[in-house]
Amino acid sequence: MEPLSESSLQSLSAAVEMEGTGREFATPRFYNLIIATLATSIRSFTDVRFHGLSRIPRRGPAIVLCNHISNLDPIFMTQAARRPIHFLSKKENFVNPLKRFIMTSTGQIEAYRQTGAVDALARAIDVLDAGLPLGIFPEGTRSRNAEPPFLQRGKTGAARLAARFPHVPVVPMVMIGTREMMEPRKKTIRPWKRVEVNVDEPINFGRWACEPQGGGMSDDEVVRIVNLDEERRREEMSKLYRRFTNQLIETMRQMGAP
Repeated sequence: MEPLSESSLQSLSAAVEMEGTGREFATPRFYNLIIATLATSIRSFTDVRFHGLSRIPRRGPAIVLCNHISNLDPIFMTQAARRPIHFLSKKENFVNPLKRFIMTSTGQIEAYRQTGAVDALARAIDVLDAGLPLGIFPEGTRSRNAEPPFLQRGKTGAARLAARFPHVPVVPMVMIGTREMMEPRKKTIRPWKRVEVNVDEPINFGRWACEPQGGGMSDDEVVRIVNLDEERRREEMSKLYRRFTNQLIETMRQMGAP
């Protein structure tokens, strides 16, 4: 199918009906220091293999999406990106004073599940507007499954952000082995366990929306959707978010997500 026009992409972005807070967002300097320190120490005592790192943009905004099976996942995601990533993180990570200091000092975003993370998504827009990478676990939380498969049904927040920024690259990443290196609810790390980090080719929502196996949309279809009444327009957009999310989760599965 023909690529969507810029006018159509802007119409889809507006149909997301989501704006930032308007507050400036910048990466705390402390975060860069942590990355430099962690990268050196991790390489020295762990067996982590990275594949496809060149696919992660070194500059500009990006949405980096990954499966979630261990508390180590954000560390290896940041190491793979070789630049600070700002994550949406559950509010429980901001309760303990030490954890809260670490989270706020590295520019992480507190998400409140009872409000549907609306405030967190608004701040996530600020991150992307600032030209910075955003990290999201599309499953919404670490997998609670006791045995494989660990990959869960995805939530559509990442898809909404991708639609809001139709030109921003969405980078699928998969962690394999982090659960064995550090099991859930345990503090012991087994550094001899091998971890594989796989990165797939990025895609953006604008390109996905017009692909036959993606959104399958034309400019005329976009016009039809944006001219619907508010309720029906939201229903149509929700279908797009769900399709994008389901395909993303399937991509992660095919990339080897346990």
